[in-house]
Amino acid sequence: MTLADVAADAGVHQSTASRALRDGAGVGAATAERVRESARRLGYVVNPAAASLRTGRSRLLGVLVPRLTDIVLATVYEGIEAGAAAAGYQAVVANTGDDPAAQRAKAERLLALRVDGLLLGDARGDTTLAPELVARGVPVALVSRRLRGVTSFTCDDMLGGRLVAEHLLALGHHRVGVVAGEPYASTGVERTKGFTDAYAEAGVPVDPSLIVNSSFDVHGGERAGHRLLAAEPRPTAIFAVNDFAAIGVMGAARAAGLVPGRDLAVAGFNDVPLSAQLPIPLTSVRSPMREMGERAALALVGMMEGRGARSRRFVPELRVRASTAPDGASTAPARTTN
Repeated sequence: MTLADVAADAGVHQSTASRALRDGAGVGAATAERVRESARRLGYVVNPAAASLRTGRSRLLGVLVPRLTDIVLATVYEGIEAGAAAAGYQAVVANTGDDPAAQRAKAERLLALRVDGLLLGDARGDTTLAPELVARGVPVALVSRRLRGVTSFTCDDMLGGRLVAEHLLALGHHRVGVVAGEPYASTGVERTKGFTDAYAEAGVPVDPSLIVNSSFDVHGGERAGHRLLAAEPRPTAIFAVNDFAAIGVMGAARAAGLVPGRDLAVAGFNDVPLSAQLPIPLTSVRSPMREMGERAALALVGMMEGRGARSRRFVPELRVRASTAPDGASTAPARTTN
């Protein structure tokens, strides 16, 4: 079936049928619905490649993420899909494994598929990919992570780290460790900085030997946790810059005969749904992951359509649960808020 068949069946001009099936601009609601009904009944499907050749736009957004198996990134991507759909676009995602060579290759592949712009959820501070794409005139926005000079939609990670520090300081924890994530990701760098700045301002700077980089997963957090708990004296509290690393720290604590929330305070970041459901619920910083994705997609569409876009940092909130308790309170229950 062709567009001409649909137009004839609906009793309209072919250009009217095209507009009705594309965005409805300039077409009455009743006419647009009649055209769509004809298309459904006849089995007509819009050919996006042909439409791209006619309009110069594919109405596709390319998205790069480290891995969609990560619940944080999957949630961000749900928001991207919702924002793209609301603007009449389709998101196309590629996993890069946080590998610079894969990032570059997959960005070029998406551009070869004629995406109208790129959303990068895997921006790295040790590569030049994003600035290069901007210099080439490719509409680019960042989500989750940020880089100087590139439009980005992120949580206020510095503030989130500070919220954890203020909470642990109020509980009396002065010897603290940090599972700092990967050094090339702004999320880990800024969450760590917000945390350590707050401790420095309180007059109890964090021992640099108790700041350990790790991968953003359970295994990385567990390895870092073992290293921190081997220190003498060991820290009384550990802040991990994402929840899955924090879960790994809790595993390391149990292996060392410690009970999280009683013998060791543990806090994470992102507040994934699992955090509140753990046997010992995890204190964590909630970031609006889905909203970040949705706003980033809408902003990128605006950039592609000639409108400006400004970076935005979303406000985090601390969720205090049983995994953090006062220093030395071996039997005192932790205050919990939902």
